Amino acid sequence: MNKKTSRRMISVSTLACALLLTVACNKKENTEQSNNNMSQTAATAPAATPIDPATVATVNGTVKFDGMAPKPAKIDMSQDPACKGMNEAENVVVDNGDLANVFVYVKDGLGSRTFDVPKDEVVLDQSGCKYHPHMLGVMAGQTVQIKNDDQTTHNIHPTPKDNREWNESQPPASAPLEKSFAREEIMLPVKCNQHPWMKMYINVVKSPFYAVTDKAGKYEIKGLPPGDYTIAFVHEKLGEQDQKVTVAPKDTKTVDQSFKAAE
Repeated sequence: MNKKTSRRMISVSTLACALLLTVACNKKENTEQSNNNMSQTAATAPAATPIDPATVATVNGTVKFDGMAPKPAKIDMSQDPACKGMNEAENVVVDNGDLANVFVYVKDGLGSRTFDVPKDEVVLDQSGCKYHPHMLGVMAGQTVQIKNDDQTTHNIHPTPKDNREWNESQPPASAPLEKSFAREEIMLPVKCNQHPWMKMYINVVKSPFYAVTDKAGKYEIKGLPPGDYTIAFVHEKLGEQDQKVTVAPKDTKTVDQSFKAAE
């Protein structure tokens, strides 16, 4: 190898090292910049919008079923001896005209308000090879604790449109599962792959202003700041009904609703 060729190889090698060093430095700078941006984003996350407790209002009411209530469908659970034979479907539950399991929430009117995610967990239980409750409300990011009180294995399987789908087995006497849902989604279905009759719905919302009607068809939403709102009433089989309501400081408004039988 002559001296000219040797000098050329050394120059190429030096240039390659310099390029590698430049890439490494740029990568480090980009990583540090990215980490700084993430830290700044976390530090500037919007705080919950304050609400004056001296001015808050309440919306309550009763949801009715208009027409002849359908007879509850019978469910044969005999395929699993731990499930105790027969049961009834919960998709339309009517008692003396009162409609249970309607999810009621403030759909519009809160604007850009933000709210702290509750630290308390919401419990979803499995007992008698049924989900309890059948209709559940939770804030986005709030923990849902899922328990199995049955002497059989369940397989919890949410099938969302806007959140992450998962499918997890839960044997008897096992530790509760802890899950959360990041995005708002109304009527998110949950089923059990082991027991096909087991179904329920989780409603994920951005605010704490929601409720589920009880067996008497009643609901109550407390702590609303004064304003103009759209209240949505949502049922898994009967669809959605909306109503406008205006609440003044310290106001209590009754907003009733009714659903007709699905055609």
